[in-house]
Amino acid sequence: MFQLKDILAVLKFPKATYMYWQKRFDKENPDKEIEEKILEIRDEHKDFGYRRILGELRKAGWHVNKKKVQRLVQKLGLQVKSYTRKSRKYSSYKGIVGRICKNWVKRRFNTNIVHQKITTDTTEFKYYTFDGNGKLITRKLYLDPFLDMFNGEILSYSITKTPSAEGIMAALNEAIEVTSDCKFRRTFHSDRGWAYQMKRYFRTLKENRIFQSMSRKGNCLDNSVMENFFDYYNNKRTKQKLGYFSPVEYRLKYLAA
Repeated sequence: MFQLKDILAVLKFPKATYMYWQKRFDKENPDKEIEEKILEIRDEHKDFGYRRILGELRKAGWHVNKKKVQRLVQKLGLQVKSYTRKSRKYSSYKGIVGRICKNWVKRRFNTNIVHQKITTDTTEFKYYTFDGNGKLITRKLYLDPFLDMFNGEILSYSITKTPSAEGIMAALNEAIEVTSDCKFRRTFHSDRGWAYQMKRYFRTLKENRIFQSMSRKGNCLDNSVMENFFDYYNNKRTKQKLGYFSPVEYRLKYLAA
């Protein structure tokens, strides 16, 4: 019958090292509870990195520092992998086809007034399906969201199979209705896409006493605040600049103050 010292001698494994790791394995994991909570958060929020996980932990009453959460996220293999968009970004700019407006926002994206500054943009998404012969086909969808610069909340949106004036107008009218409680004159900002140059678009804003603002030509930073998320993004996805509250949570907290 082999003894432990004989096995360690064959493996050329120091006994002191063996005893050290045996104690480590026998010791109960002091971070077990917080690791389980991290796994629970990540299961609900697939794209949360350690900063947003930290925000969720603190909202739940955990007093833990950033470095520890970062270490535990790495230990659990939950790092968020970055990616790059390889396809060319969709551009709705078709030249001067209608009315061009002044850039009233001038990159002043922050506001402490709910529903006062709204921005929009058209984004193209690709998805894949199969035809009757089993051949893979690439298809496209177009998203037109209207976002409140106060808290980054998506107020309305449309999804169409082709760039659509009807879809944009429907989302615009809904955004106008949602923001009608604003006590100040509103500003709706966009790039110079063809739809935002339409007479119908301009007239609708004017009839509702809303300023129309446009980015300068070829300057995407003038509308960099625009994001492309809505339901989950509004209610659950936390933002660092909002104190790790979701857009809706932040708005309700602000209105309750």
